[in-house]
Amino acid sequence: MHFRIAVLMACVVVAAPMFGQTTPLSRSAAVEGALARGARLGVARADTAVAGAAVIAARAFPNPGLSTSYSKSAPRYHVSLDAPFDLPSLRDLRVRSARAGLQAAQLRYQFARASIALDADTTYTRAVAARDRLALSRRNALDADSLLRMAERRRDAGDASDMDVELARVNAGQQANVAAGDSLTYASALLDLQAVLGMTESGPVVVPTDSLVAPPEAATPGQTLPVAAAGLSVESATLAARLQHRSLFAFPSLSVGVEYGDPTHSEPGILPTFGVGIALPLFDRNRGAIAQAESERVRALAELTLAQVEARNEINHAMRERAAALARVGRDRQLITSADRVSSMALTAYREGAAALPTVLEAQRTARDVLAQYIDDLASAWVATAELRALAITPSTPQP
Repeated sequence: MHFRIAVLMACVVVAAPMFGQTTPLSRSAAVEGALARGARLGVARADTAVAGAAVIAARAFPNPGLSTSYSKSAPRYHVSLDAPFDLPSLRDLRVRSARAGLQAAQLRYQFARASIALDADTTYTRAVAARDRLALSRRNALDADSLLRMAERRRDAGDASDMDVELARVNAGQQANVAAGDSLTYASALLDLQAVLGMTESGPVVVPTDSLVAPPEAATPGQTLPVAAAGLSVESATLAARLQHRSLFAFPSLSVGVEYGDPTHSEPGILPTFGVGIALPLFDRNRGAIAQAESERVRALAELTLAQVEARNEINHAMRERAAALARVGRDRQLITSADRVSSMALTAYREGAAALPTVLEAQRTARDVLAQYIDDLASAWVATAELRALAITPSTPQP
């Protein structure tokens, strides 16, 4: 088994020159490149900037207003400064709501990075699997061609019939077609990988260098980033609704001014004035803002429930898929040994005239299918492991 897998990995080197000049690319470099040029990350970054601006707006104090007026009655000139003041309780609610919204946006930004890294990792795994499938199909095509030449030599020696030669020729043609199809699949996988990396080249210019080995261990996710972000959004919406309920009288204001210009001189000099202003909720009791804030709170609660359900479903699915894939990989390794032994024994028996050609073809087909399934199962295990790693990222986890 180890020899067959080693031969397969060695054939990968043959697949690299098929596209001309290419650049080697490791898995970590693919993830870093996707994070550096990912278009979706710009949207998440903009959302975080908007939330940061909302915090700045929430902390801002209302600007004072300066007004001047003239009247025929004494005193004629009036200057006043109106200074709205923010009630501490309302200001605290507004700032806390904006901060919670900023924290939620930061978590969504972190999850966007994790999603981009997951997409790059998964696409890279599929490209590696396609590369290994191409190496396997090329090796199978070479084996089929060798079997065809063996059948022709045996026919010329009188030990095989023309039917054996034609059957071997059909098998060689089929394996050549499979290799051609796998070559196109590999090229498509490389183009998908380049699209994730933000490349615009029309042909493959990168080639994966990592081997498709057993995936690393995966941690069991707890609270995912989308759930944590949805929880903060609920907190922000709840505080915003409470703020609107308490903002019935808007901003009260303090007015300070002076009056001067009395022609009768009954009140000479500059006369100070003081006053307090407050909005009267006669026509509008802030019903619209309250209804909107309550709707946002209900929506945030619904999004939290949806995020919790989706996160639990994704975690369970990824854990089951990883466990099943690893179990299949273990069985595949045992089957590869047996299938290779049977294929080798059948080929030896045919060379010595002790077995028919269909027996050899069936044994080789079984060995091909087992090894191809082994590659697919390894890729599935890698994809599920990457999903669990992305779901296990917490707010305190360093960003990928």
